[in-house]
Amino acid sequence: MSDSIELDRSIVSALDTEYQLAVQNNDAETMDRILADDFILVLGDGKTFTKSDLLASARNKDEIYEYQEDTQQTVRIWGDTAVVTALLRSKGTTHGEPFEHKLWFSDTYVRTLSGWRYAFGQASLKLPKE
Repeated sequence: MSDSIELDRSIVSALDTEYQLAVQNNDAETMDRILADDFILVLGDGKTFTKSDLLASARNKDEIYEYQEDTQQTVRIWGDTAVVTALLRSKGTTHGEPFEHKLWFSDTYVRTLSGWRYAFGQASLKLPKE
C-alpha cells in the first residue's frame, strides 16, 4: 500500500470519527464543514435526508445522545473516493422518545479542492437485539 493511500485512509478515518462525534453533540457547524453540499443519507427503511435536513435536526436538537459510537471501522480508498464502513451503536432520545440501536453504515467521501467531504451515507436496518 502506498504512503499516499495510507495518509488518505488516516485522514478519512479521522474525519468520519469527527463527524460521528459532531452528530452526537448536535454540532451543526462541524457537520456543515464535513458534509458535501449535495449530501444524501439513505436509511435501511428507505427514508432519505439531505445536508439541510441533518443540520436542521442538529440545530433543533431533535436527537439527544447518551452515546453514539462506532466500532469495526474500515476505510477503503479508490482514487478520489473513500468508503468508511462501521458498526454504530447509539442511545438517546428522539423528540423525547427513548431509542437504543445498533446498525451498520457506509459513508462515502469524495476528494474535493477543499479536502475530503462526506457525500453519501447509507445505513442498514436496525440490528436485532442480542
